Amino acid sequence: MVNEANTAWILTSTALVLFMTLPALGLFYAGLVRSKNILSVLMHCMAIACVASLLWLIVGYSLAFADGNGLIGGLSKSFLLSVGRDTVMEGSGLPETVFFMFQATFAIITPTLIVGAYVERIKFAAVLLFSSIWLLVVYAPVTHWVWGGGWLADMGVMDFAGGIVVHVTAGVSALVIAVMLGKRRGFPSHIQPPHAPWMVMIGASMLWIGWFGFNAGSALSAGTDAGMALLVTHMSAATGSLVWMVIEWKRFGKPSLVGIVTGTIAGLATITPASGYVGPMAGVMLGLAGGLLCYYAVDLIRNRIGIDDSLDVLAVHGVGGALGTLLLVFLISLPGGTALAEGQTIIGQFGVQAIGVAVTAIWSGVATFIIVKICQASVGLRIDEQSEIEGLDYTSHGETGYNL
Repeated sequence: MVNEANTAWILTSTALVLFMTLPALGLFYAGLVRSKNILSVLMHCMAIACVASLLWLIVGYSLAFADGNGLIGGLSKSFLLSVGRDTVMEGSGLPETVFFMFQATFAIITPTLIVGAYVERIKFAAVLLFSSIWLLVVYAPVTHWVWGGGWLADMGVMDFAGGIVVHVTAGVSALVIAVMLGKRRGFPSHIQPPHAPWMVMIGASMLWIGWFGFNAGSALSAGTDAGMALLVTHMSAATGSLVWMVIEWKRFGKPSLVGIVTGTIAGLATITPASGYVGPMAGVMLGLAGGLLCYYAVDLIRNRIGIDDSLDVLAVHGVGGALGTLLLVFLISLPGGTALAEGQTIIGQFGVQAIGVAVTAIWSGVATFIIVKICQASVGLRIDEQSEIEGLDYTSHGETGYNL
């Protein structure tokens, strides 16, 4: 029987999560690049959303959530041929069409996060081919492992809204493609700063709002778990923002707008896997940890190692998601939190969480390497030097973002 209250909340959450990609992530990323590449980033986000939607209908949802084995789902839900208008997800009170769409928005935003690693230098055909294969080879299987009744679910892994499924997969894959694609021309000394910090702030603000659907919607009900998930999400975002701001202020003497909103995203990514399990103080502590560790991860990856993960996907999303996944076991018993599974210990659950993060990272990295090789051999990967100088807006799409 359909629970209309829960259904209404998940319908709303679905809209919020799609809002995170279109337009929120698009504006956040577009503001961070140079003005000659703004439209290319928006095009990447828009095209991936469309392609991922169709692939999710054709086979992605089935591979993630249909009955299968511990590694992958079957094909019984391909094209939703076995799902009727009145089909209700067992134990949820939700029409399966609503659950399908809610999960589709996660399948859209996850490959779109990787856009931040390869902006300003990749062929558009490679974006489409890479994202399509990646969705089916990386995202759908990991989703099945964690949320679809797969082997990690059987082990008891805890990932409420995507620390492993979304952030670790995207973060590690971003690192691999950034290394294989190579640095932007002039990186790091001659790369211009973000061309529109105000646009970055608007995009980040939209992401903050949309994240309520991302985390609180993952409760799949309009109840106490959703309420607490929303609360801790907000507190972690606020804390992460302030932590990043203070570090910049102390280090450089001036707190930046781009810095504070990057801290927002770090706090949001870190709370994601823990959001349905922990209480308010844990939310603050995770925001603090995420702001600190992600800030220094950016410095390490970009400045010390010299990897051009252009918009810091690994450092913010990958590190934040993994951090929240591991730390939640130590914070779950604080006021407002739930509890570990009966008979499970903190050390035992930490081991399960660590296995989930490690295996997902390895699978994402190896699979991404192979997918990039396929792209290089088929459609090519990197644009030529002249196109990079002129910018992808005009050379790839025949448009310009600004008529100045």
